Amino acid sequence: MQHSLRPWRLTDLDDLVTFANNPNVAKFLTDKFPHPYTMEAGEKFIANATSKVPASIFAIEVEGRAAGGIGLHPRHDIECKNAELGYWLAEPYWNQGIITRSIRQIVEYGFHAFDITRIYARPFGHNEASRRVLEKAGFVLEATIEKCLYKNGEYMDELIYAVRKID
Repeated sequence: MQHSLRPWRLTDLDDLVTFANNPNVAKFLTDKFPHPYTMEAGEKFIANATSKVPASIFAIEVEGRAAGGIGLHPRHDIECKNAELGYWLAEPYWNQGIITRSIRQIVEYGFHAFDITRIYARPFGHNEASRRVLEKAGFVLEATIEKCLYKNGEYMDELIYAVRKID
């Protein structure tokens, strides 16, 4: 299925709230991703996403709809050569290769747009689908930190996957 990465727009608000307000999406994300996902949360997110220069947070457009999001979050201080990758996709579009292709696109963009040499992601240990897409996109498992995350009354492992810029 065709998709594209593009800047978020205020007109995406209905799609954002519709697709993000899904417990099957929220359970794999940090608590900064609210559930239930409200119009107010969506407005704040779009305002933040569109304020970044250069752009670093994009909508994943599928079939003309904002069906997910992907972003790079450049780090600071002694981590300044790194950016953290975050992403989510609406459940109707899972298992179609969209997120793997989106990750490859944003990695290429990130290494050109930012002065970084490493992009990393931190999926939950039980998120097998996220692990697979990261590996398909060229990420390597660097670390497993056992039972350090706490969400919905449960301790979970944190994995650290990364890809490095090839000079």
